[in-house]
Amino acid sequence: MANEEITKHGVLVADHSPHMASLVGVMLRSLGRKDIREAYDAAKTMAELKRRAFDVLIIDDALDGMDGVALTKKLRACLDCQNRHIPIIMMSSAPDAKRIADARDAGVTEFLRKPFAANHLQTRLTSIENNPRGFIEAGEYKGPDRRRKVVDVGEERREAVKESKVG
Repeated sequence: MANEEITKHGVLVADHSPHMASLVGVMLRSLGRKDIREAYDAAKTMAELKRRAFDVLIIDDALDGMDGVALTKKLRACLDCQNRHIPIIMMSSAPDAKRIADARDAGVTEFLRKPFAANHLQTRLTSIENNPRGFIEAGEYKGPDRRRKVVDVGEERREAVKESKVG
């Protein structure tokens, strides 16, 4: 790619449908993103992720060659990949609660149900940017910290618990 413009806000969109990948690209451009790459199968997605750094991966659950959950697990476990810690937004047409939980447990950062509008995508991107989550490696799990709330367990809370047990 001789005229490739690489920015610090690069996004890789991986979807088995070139039309859907292009539509997501149009949404991203409308949100001000310029450096957008597309991949249509798992092999091309992994090749792109190993080739250069991206800020976000937007991946379809039904990617050709390897589904999005399996690819996420592979990426998170790949010790020599520069995009191992990248935030991942997974898209799916008909996810059930188990599939969403599987995606979360694989290391997906955010989830989008298809069809979605540009403002839904913007909400996920803003969440990733404003609330970065640390990368956790514990046993079988490798991915972003799944806890979304920060709970202060300071002295005031402990005193309140003691008082409620007394009363």
